[in-house]
Amino acid sequence: MHSVRIALYPGSFDPPTHGHLSIIQRGLKIFDGLTVAVLKNPAKDAVFSVEERVDLLRGALRSDQRVQVKTFSGLLVKFAQEEGVNTILRGLRAVSDFEYEFQMANMNRKLDNGIETLFMMTGEDYFYISSRFVRDVARLGGDVAGLVPPNVLEALRRKFGPPQGAQK
Repeated sequence: MHSVRIALYPGSFDPPTHGHLSIIQRGLKIFDGLTVAVLKNPAKDAVFSVEERVDLLRGALRSDQRVQVKTFSGLLVKFAQEEGVNTILRGLRAVSDFEYEFQMANMNRKLDNGIETLFMMTGEDYFYISSRFVRDVARLGGDVAGLVPPNVLEALRRKFGPPQGAQK
């Protein structure tokens, strides 16, 4: 009998981007389901609240039954244990991401040697996209259409206004 394979895809998702959605869709080719885990980190100065990020992800995923969106705080390993998940999925955009992610994966394995991290390279269409760049460009009046799902684009425009020079 086939056991259901679920992976945990954690992040801040502030805001969710097409790069995140690409990792989710590609992860679903490997796993039966994913738990997208939105980090509650009060120390981070987020543009969107945790609740808004959860809603944005759910809206972008169009209620795919194979994906659950949940929140967590504290140690990721502890959350993975609570969820009964032993695989963490992480996206890598560039070599610069690898060093940090490699250290984090090894620390997680030290905390619980039953938890593995699977690294997935971001698709070539999205390797330059980061939530930070999207936030900064939107905040400074740039157009981020094509970098984020339509519902996220609308939310960014509500926060920061339309792109400078755009038709109102």
